[in-house]
Amino acid sequence: MRSTLKNTGLLAVGVVAGVAVTMQFSALAYKPVEPSMPLDGLRQLSRVVDIIQSDYVEPVKGDKLLTEAINGMVGSLDPHSGYLDPAAYRELREGTEGRFVGLGIEIGQSDEGYVEIVAPMEDSPAERAGIQAGDLITRIDGADVRGLGLDEAVKRMRGTPGTRVTLTIARASAPQPLVLTVERREIVQKSVKAKIVEPGYAWLRIAQFQEPTVDDMAAKLAELVRKEPHLKGLVLDLRNDPGGLLQGAIGVAAAFLPEGVEIVSTNGQLAEMRQRFYGRPEYYMLRSGRDPLAGVPNLFKTLPLVVLVNTGSASASEIVAGALQDHKRASIVGTRTFGKGSVQTIRPIGTDAAVKLTTARYYTPAGRSIQARGIVPDFAVDETAEDDGLNALRMREADLEHHLSGDAEEATREDDIEEQMALLAKLRQRKPLAYGSATDFQLAQAVKHLKGESMQLSTRQDGAKLAGAAKQD
Repeated sequence: MRSTLKNTGLLAVGVVAGVAVTMQFSALAYKPVEPSMPLDGLRQLSRVVDIIQSDYVEPVKGDKLLTEAINGMVGSLDPHSGYLDPAAYRELREGTEGRFVGLGIEIGQSDEGYVEIVAPMEDSPAERAGIQAGDLITRIDGADVRGLGLDEAVKRMRGTPGTRVTLTIARASAPQPLVLTVERREIVQKSVKAKIVEPGYAWLRIAQFQEPTVDDMAAKLAELVRKEPHLKGLVLDLRNDPGGLLQGAIGVAAAFLPEGVEIVSTNGQLAEMRQRFYGRPEYYMLRSGRDPLAGVPNLFKTLPLVVLVNTGSASASEIVAGALQDHKRASIVGTRTFGKGSVQTIRPIGTDAAVKLTTARYYTPAGRSIQARGIVPDFAVDETAEDDGLNALRMREADLEHHLSGDAEEATREDDIEEQMALLAKLRQRKPLAYGSATDFQLAQAVKHLKGESMQLSTRQDGAKLAGAAKQD
């Protein structure tokens, strides 16, 4: 079973705002199908290419037209299917292992169109150069970043190890723009963090599901027990986790559930996409050898558990939250998740390009589809004591054009524009939230719940609806 899961190259990746995303891929051996496109249609396509090349105002290469035709065809299916050109395919393969060449920054986009620094990664070139959270990148090698878009900005900051990029930085505390030259290096992303937040209570954050995630999580859990032998509760933080490897999600859920229980199932057109996945090593091990969960203390199978989620929790993180919720193993706290309940497969075409195709929907152990609905928390808790921060403004799967329909899909939100603008104005004055810090309101509420104390629940209308919906599920 393990080889089947690895060879299908299943993806469980959601939409991310401002963070470089990496995904799993692999070659897939599959039975070829007979061409279904009528010859007349192929002739029309060829004729259109000929007309453009002969009549368009400027010369256009035929390979560019064909690439765009493939891109448009696949991209029209749903928001998560797409054509991967050689550069995108190479970047995806590099990112699978949590490695890339760049500066080591998590970024977003400001209202003015600049690149905003969410946080520099620990011991990265960006951190060593003095880049700080909240900085705005206004120019990259002298070019104005406004209008570039985040993808293009990321491409310009990545490159060959040892080369340099010059960034112009606007900082609130600096009267003049700062010009910093940063050397590109290979960045190793750490997707797992953990610490003791107070005596008896621990915090484990998974920022993304990558190849090393299950191994890193197992090491962190063992470390937590060494630091605090008398643990009373754990908070599993999946906020803003966009997803990643399906195997990683299975392994993380399996660490906290009875051995062998169902974690997730998939259903699609192909027989190989109609599967059930269980919390056993053959379903989550990516490398041969020792089971990465073998060294996890048994304590974590029964330790009181809270899972933190928000609108940025998508796909693989929703699989984990849904499995723990269905098995009544954890209380889910936060806001409704993104709702990306589809699985993508990478199918190479040629030697240096691929198609990322949606091939199945996934379901929680109780048979619930998360697609376009998300995981509804058991307890609705806003990002701060005052409001739900950016979560109130983020799009969800159901808001995306051409999104795949879900079971009993709900209507999208109709937010009041004036309320949105007022919230945006307030958020501009607020520092980025540091997960796991002393000012992390949702984490504080989660620890309260573990202690049996009352939490400050959301007073928003949709927050109240979430709590009601969770009781009905």
